[in-house]
Amino acid sequence: MRRSGAAIQNWLCVRPGMKKIGIIICGRYKECGGGKCFRALGERVGGFSRYPKDEPVEIIGYSYCGDCPGGNIEYVPAEMKKNGAEVIHLATGMVVGYPPCPYIRQFKEFIETHYGLPVVIGTHPIPLKYMEAHEKLTFWKDMKMEELAGDLMREDRDVMESYNS
Repeated sequence: MRRSGAAIQNWLCVRPGMKKIGIIICGRYKECGGGKCFRALGERVGGFSRYPKDEPVEIIGYSYCGDCPGGNIEYVPAEMKKNGAEVIHLATGMVVGYPPCPYIRQFKEFIETHYGLPVVIGTHPIPLKYMEAHEKLTFWKDMKMEELAGDLMREDRDVMESYNS
């Protein structure tokens, strides 16, 4: 059955005027249902604080990297872009896992260069208990996470604490 452009758009649930986001999570957390990410989107905190609360936002894709070294990074952004993604978020779990994703910079560069989609590092705020633990770790500083995910690290501490569960 052949579909018209409008029918395809309705079938994909892509609505004009909405910011369309794809989320890629770390393979360690591939069973994650996305609760903190979706909560943060609704609250417009963490990596989603860049979107005004009155701006409609739609998640058009949610997948994982494909495990180390990130085999899905070659293909998942293509599907997300085909379905209307305007930006890709690399999930907070890539930043605060033990150890943090060693490929996160390469993923960002590849997606931005190959697919022409901007990449935001982070989804939900860093839970405060993880932030406090990571601030003491030398590899955190060595990886220059402040440079990469500074927006997440500057989140209000009370908000971070509310994501501890």
